[in-house]
Amino acid sequence: MKRVLRQLAGATLRYHHPCRYRSSFARSSAPFVQSRESYEEVDGPEMITSIPGPRSKALIDDLNPIQESRTVHFFADYASSNGSYVMDVDGNRLLDLNCQIASLPLGYNHPAIVAALRNPNNTHLLANRPALGYCPPREFVAMLEDSLLAVAPFKMKQVMTTMCGSCSNENAFKTSFMHYMQQMRGSGSPTDEEIQTCVQNKTPGSCKLSILAFSGGFHGRSSLGALTASSSKVAFKLDLPAFDWPLAPFPQLQYPLEDHIRENREEENRCLAAVEEILDSQLKANCPVAAICVEPIQAEGGDNYASPAFFKELQRLGKAYRALLIVDEVQTGCGATGHMWAHESWQLDEPPDMVTFSKKMQTGGVYVRNGLRPKQPGRLGCTWMGDPAKLLMAVEIIDVILRDRLVDLVRVSGGELLGGLKELENSYSILSAARGMGTYCAVDLPTTEIRDDVIKALHNRGVYVIGSGVRSIRLRPALTLTPRHVGVFLDILDGVLADF
Repeated sequence: MKRVLRQLAGATLRYHHPCRYRSSFARSSAPFVQSRESYEEVDGPEMITSIPGPRSKALIDDLNPIQESRTVHFFADYASSNGSYVMDVDGNRLLDLNCQIASLPLGYNHPAIVAALRNPNNTHLLANRPALGYCPPREFVAMLEDSLLAVAPFKMKQVMTTMCGSCSNENAFKTSFMHYMQQMRGSGSPTDEEIQTCVQNKTPGSCKLSILAFSGGFHGRSSLGALTASSSKVAFKLDLPAFDWPLAPFPQLQYPLEDHIRENREEENRCLAAVEEILDSQLKANCPVAAICVEPIQAEGGDNYASPAFFKELQRLGKAYRALLIVDEVQTGCGATGHMWAHESWQLDEPPDMVTFSKKMQTGGVYVRNGLRPKQPGRLGCTWMGDPAKLLMAVEIIDVILRDRLVDLVRVSGGELLGGLKELENSYSILSAARGMGTYCAVDLPTTEIRDDVIKALHNRGVYVIGSGVRSIRLRPALTLTPRHVGVFLDILDGVLADF
């Protein structure tokens, strides 16, 4: 790859993880990390107070008159955080398996990112906020080539940058609607009536089209289109208007998967039949589905999985009804599942029509297959269309992922993690449905209350995790998570479960 943004240091990356929690889970670190930067990590968690501690509580009280603070777990000391460990303002050091809700690919203060942000040659990218659709910086093409295009999904060579995951999906929806209408018009142009009525929010200019999403899915909440397609939490949707778009059931598989092959196949077939019925009924109601939007693994909805066969059939149904396939990889993308993109595991005959991303990639965006770009310029975009400073970070992140073979490390650490969760599931009856791809894992507790109590106990013993769905604990660690980190976590979880 071209190197246009930074100079590399020459030291060796070193992990020091003498595990303080000895058990059969503690393994030696896998030999994939070969970075040229120095990267010292601490020995393990260290707890001084409960979570939140007194300083965090005081800051939460200070914040509350200004904005909502009831969701805050603790205030972090990011300057002192390092690798997979986050420090809070009370001096507690926690192994972070949440990583800013799946948004930190290399953990805290990775030297490559810090060096790029400190490089004086990059100051102009930090000091000026360009409108990328109008006046991009001279490095913009090279930055795209070195980051987003270097790891683009198969046969997808077009990408549009955005601000976040929600607006990535919103622009994918808009692209779907524009493409559908363009196909309907053929070589013709919009009619005078369409032009006049669209600015009045009336048909035919404001056309009647829909997006098909899935119950339990989450596609963002900073725009009403993305929020309409989401249904994971009542708190996100109550009292807000929504479009009249359909929701299909998403498979609710039984675990272990190998013990429920027949039941799970029937469940997926039930959901696919519902998808086909919706596609047909929407067409007959003159509100056709322009796109099917789906997560490879439903995250907020409870870490729900489906088989590659399900997604292949979903793509086939979409094609039959002229509906594009949008794969929402905002949370699953950038290596967390042991694939750069989770949908690669489906082995589709041809790529999806669009793949949306954000979180670990730092910038939001949409990969788009050829032929979907609107005919007229300026129909997609906004003032900023992303942030070159975040793209600067993405260049470093992708370089480290490829250079240090972090996706390989994710597979190794993920095997240790899922294997350990299944061992604990066999030992403790309150644990069930251990599941995962790579280090993107989850496990269930009997009730929401027990799940939340276990999470609280983990916090107080030095492991930071959060929940998903009704009763799941989700794990979203950095790609640099090693088997030694996994051993620390599993030992602590073992102790917590023993108390329960």
